[in-house]
Amino acid sequence: MRKLTMKPSRVFYYFEEISRIPRGSGNTKGVSDFCAAFAKEQGLDYIQDAVNNVVIWKEGSKGREQEEPVILQGHLDMVCEKNLDCAHDFKKDPLTLIVDGDCIRADQTTLGGDDGIAIAYALAILESSEYSHPPLEVIFTIDEETGMQGATALDASVLKGHRVLNLDSEEEGILLTSCAGGVKCHCQLPVNHVEVEHMARMEVEITGLSGGHSGTEIDKGRCNANKLMGRLLFHLSQKFSFGIASSRLSGGLQDNAIPREARTVLFMEPELAEQAAEEIRSFCQMMKEELGRKEPELQIGTSLPVLQEKQSILSPSSAQKVLFLLHQSPNGVQEMSSEISGLVETSLNLGIMHLDEHMFTMDFAIRSSVGSAKVALRDKLIYLTEFLGGECLADGDYPAWEFKRDSEFREICIQAYQQVYGKEPEVKALHAGLECGILSDKIKGFDAVSMGPDVYDIHTPQERMSIASVQRTWDYLLKILEMV
Repeated sequence: MRKLTMKPSRVFYYFEEISRIPRGSGNTKGVSDFCAAFAKEQGLDYIQDAVNNVVIWKEGSKGREQEEPVILQGHLDMVCEKNLDCAHDFKKDPLTLIVDGDCIRADQTTLGGDDGIAIAYALAILESSEYSHPPLEVIFTIDEETGMQGATALDASVLKGHRVLNLDSEEEGILLTSCAGGVKCHCQLPVNHVEVEHMARMEVEITGLSGGHSGTEIDKGRCNANKLMGRLLFHLSQKFSFGIASSRLSGGLQDNAIPREARTVLFMEPELAEQAAEEIRSFCQMMKEELGRKEPELQIGTSLPVLQEKQSILSPSSAQKVLFLLHQSPNGVQEMSSEISGLVETSLNLGIMHLDEHMFTMDFAIRSSVGSAKVALRDKLIYLTEFLGGECLADGDYPAWEFKRDSEFREICIQAYQQVYGKEPEVKALHAGLECGILSDKIKGFDAVSMGPDVYDIHTPQERMSIASVQRTWDYLLKILEMV
């Protein structure tokens, strides 16, 4: 990996260091150990808890030792997405960082700017005696991307501060002051199989979709590969009979990322193979026209049909139930806010589908700023799945972060922004989930703002982070700490 030479140099130094450490959700022990070792080397008090959250304390700068603390907070894990033909192993390989003009990105994988830049900012502040700041309490949580388990497990009684600067936002100039709550749903439908003989085998693959974050990009109209596969299979089912190969229907890697690719294997009578290929080509052209500029790289490819003597496929009744659940399950924006113009109130994302020998599973991320709407959407998935003879398990429920009408900390952040940028910031609500919702229930008098530099196309291999924005946001962060 090349040494990054951009400014702020110590921020990019730490960003490169943590990019060497595999840190996908569920695999954060290494980066947690790195942060704990850093604190020990710096002579700072710290805690590494049972789930590998890390809390680090630093005294205030000279003359500010007795002031009220400020909490800096970010998460250690990243979303692991890569291109279909990429050999990168997120369990053991370091990221390959590439400087591309004003942006830094990774080679064919997610970058982890969400939320590696928070770690890098905090470590650069913690190591330095150069900056003016009150006492700091720095929280690094695990597994934010898969259900905020770290924030849920955090013992907040060790904290003294109540003003929180969350560094998990991806748009410079926007201060977030509330966010949606969420819950995850794991739908599983038992399936049976039958053996068939002398059938034509055809692989079908959907690729080239934009994908994106299921919170911040859910309102962009980006196509969900899993749902598109369901629509394609339903379309084909109206034209001719076919079977779905056992264990060969899948799409998506993370429930909170809009899936970009999906694939299956179909079996049909040999004389129907050319008709099937033509129907798929026709469907692809129809989707290109329908989706227009939203998905210009969409492709639906098929392999040449191959005659196969024996094959296990879903039984007709199982195939019908799988297709019904996939095609009829809700997805995307369900309701817009009546309080804030342009804000998504309620949505869900079918992030992962998978078929194995015994079960068809679908994983959804539900988000809503209205608790009752979140519950209603969860219950709809449960009812739909149970009606077909399956089971829907809900977990990872987290609350919304409610807007605080009178916020002294928010006003300081606005004033600091005016001084650094010479203009007003945008103060907004977010449809995506932030750990602030959980922390607000744990910290008395909770008063928070979320901010960060420009990071584009997060949760996709096209993720990239603006170098200039990292520098400006660093200057802004230091100004907040100086003024608070």
